[in-house]
Amino acid sequence: MKLKGAQVVIEVLKEMGVDTIFGIPGGAVIPIYDALYDSDIRHILATHEQMAAHMADGYARVTGRVGVCFATSGPGSTNLVTGIANAYMDSVPVVAITGQVPTNLIGKDAFQEVDITGITMPITKHNFIVKSPDKLADTIRQAFAIAKSGRPGPVLVDIPKDIQNADIEYVKEMGDSINIKSNVNGIVSQKELDKAIEFILKSRKPVIFAGGGVIWGEASEELIEFAEKTNIPVATSLMGLGCFPEDHPLSLGLIGMHGSRFANLAVYKSDLVIAIGTRFSDRVAGKAGGLAPNAKIIHIDIDPAELGKNVEVEVAVIGKVKEVLKLLTNKLPFIERKEWLEEISFLREKHGLKYKNDEVLRPQWIVEKIQQLSNDDLIIATEVGQNQMWAAQYYKFKQPRTFVTSGGLGTMGFGLPAAIGAQVGKPDKRVVNIAGDGSLRMNIHALETAAVYNIPVITVLLNNQTLGMVRQWQNLLYDKRFSHTDLNANLNFAKLANDFGVEGIRITTKEEFEKAFRKAYSENRPFMIECIIDKDEMVLPFIPAGGTVENTIG
Repeated sequence: MKLKGAQVVIEVLKEMGVDTIFGIPGGAVIPIYDALYDSDIRHILATHEQMAAHMADGYARVTGRVGVCFATSGPGSTNLVTGIANAYMDSVPVVAITGQVPTNLIGKDAFQEVDITGITMPITKHNFIVKSPDKLADTIRQAFAIAKSGRPGPVLVDIPKDIQNADIEYVKEMGDSINIKSNVNGIVSQKELDKAIEFILKSRKPVIFAGGGVIWGEASEELIEFAEKTNIPVATSLMGLGCFPEDHPLSLGLIGMHGSRFANLAVYKSDLVIAIGTRFSDRVAGKAGGLAPNAKIIHIDIDPAELGKNVEVEVAVIGKVKEVLKLLTNKLPFIERKEWLEEISFLREKHGLKYKNDEVLRPQWIVEKIQQLSNDDLIIATEVGQNQMWAAQYYKFKQPRTFVTSGGLGTMGFGLPAAIGAQVGKPDKRVVNIAGDGSLRMNIHALETAAVYNIPVITVLLNNQTLGMVRQWQNLLYDKRFSHTDLNANLNFAKLANDFGVEGIRITTKEEFEKAFRKAYSENRPFMIECIIDKDEMVLPFIPAGGTVENTIG
């Protein structure tokens, strides 16, 4: 049947199972918004295009589906850039659809013309500009296939306005009609698998290092089975939190710059590291060769480009982590590791996370209390900074897709819009955004979106009236020279939340926090709890950049 190009866009999104779009209309995308008017697809109007991209990102992380955002040309599309880069760094499937000036005006400096495909080339898995009406439907289908295939990531589709207005013959297709050629052929190297098995059988002190690839590969159950059969302790990266239950006796929890000293020591003392779905970022690897200096490394990943990129490996297994773990589990016998697990237990007892739990309202206590008061049934989002690391350290994640945070790009301003997207994607769960005042300043207008659509995100603001993580570095590494990190102490975020239509409460004591959180959790509406904390409270332990566990502070 004949449809306008804009109508084809909406019809293909329906083919792809899209139920929600986050965006802002503008001149170059008006035809698509006009077609959306007659659709059942829900649209969430953001207050800034960057927020729309982060909302789509948060939606994708908790649902496992592709998140979708819309923006107009020019400044609308450039405002998406940080959100797209964030999704790219954390391997999140997002499809961004942008309007563009008509094809006959491209390259002529037309009003709100920007080469958004050129700008986003380094931060997308792929991008397209649609120059032929008959290519429109398949281009969008291909964008979805690319976004979710292999190692996920964002894809941008730029659609000139004349293509949106063109008459197009549309043929409905259902399911995955586009096949993407993968650099992974689906056949796991038997040679590498045999080497991995040999190393595992010989190892006396192995550890597993699991990353976000375990979550995107839907391999958490297989990881648990593999770890339990081989009795290998499991550490996780920031993006891997939730892929292995942290209440499991084999769990080491977070490693890296702000991981526990005990977990970092366990990896440091190991003789074999089995890395699964992780890229060995500098926040984990630290000094070259310093993560586990006496260990051989087995690296399992779907993306061949990650193997050997940041650390030297003895065994590189390319494949879907779910399938590789199944193969390893089936081929390996049950292994007891009594001595190693006893040493792990000793390290846990001696070097586990600790903080001063007194009458003072402390962020570590707040994070633990959030988990207790919610019956352990939350999705946690964070901003970026100290708040993020306190959440990663003290909230014990037990399920995949329950932690939404900006890992690779470290985007301040990510948490609140991502929490909104997560809450939209999982309306049966409650989402809590653990925020810092520095980061929240960059996105606080997203509260308006939560209020307008009654999206019941709870924001727990840890307000220390400073750029806390920067101040911590200045404190520890720059002789307490606090250059431009203190923030406006007169800003009352609770009152500001009320002005946006979100109930806000400011608290200073433990008793006030418990009362406020119980109230927020019991009500099906957005809420903010502003917690005043000490600006000199630090995230410890801390390994300075480029260091090893031997350089741990705290």
